[in-house]
Amino acid sequence: MSKGRAEAAAGAPGILLRYLQEQNRPYSAQDVFGNLQREHGLGKAAVVKALEQLAQQGKIKEKMYGKQKIYFANQDQFDMVSDADLQGLDAKIVALAAKVQSLQQSCRHMEAELKELTSALTTPEMQKEIQELKKECAGYTERLKNIKAATNHVTPEEKEQATELCDAILEGYAKSKKQFFEEVGIETDEDYNVTLPDL
Repeated sequence: MSKGRAEAAAGAPGILLRYLQEQNRPYSAQDVFGNLQREHGLGKAAVVKALEQLAQQGKIKEKMYGKQKIYFANQDQFDMVSDADLQGLDAKIVALAAKVQSLQQSCRHMEAELKELTSALTTPEMQKEIQELKKECAGYTERLKNIKAATNHVTPEEKEQATELCDAILEGYAKSKKQFFEEVGIETDEDYNVTLPDL
């Protein structure tokens, strides 16, 4: 046994007695070992030995449940609690439970707000996005200017005349309108989803 373990084992009865009194609930030796091992570095054998020693001294109580021993603080050392005190404690529990629920709800709200803020664009990202959109708009403006400046546009009147002419030809044509347009090489606004602007 290492020096640290030996010191921990020597102080084990005091540690275990204080733990059982503070918790004031039953534990098996395995539970006590699991709960205190990391904090105090107690070995399982030291825990079992200290619990049995405390039980023999009458400082804690021990009961057998099947094959397992359960240890708990001697209840004689605690003051008797009246019904009024119990009701007061129950009221305190209800108030604290309501406070916990309120705090949990507040935490959920803050987490949602944090998620929203972290998913939003930062100021530099927004400025970059604005610059990119301005460039895109400038490109569209230039294209629109070039389209308006072009001289090969078909006016609505010219389109109507061409449509009337095609309809007259199609009256005596054996094939469909679409086949006629393909043979002649006519492209319509509908083929390119074009909507004419109001001039």
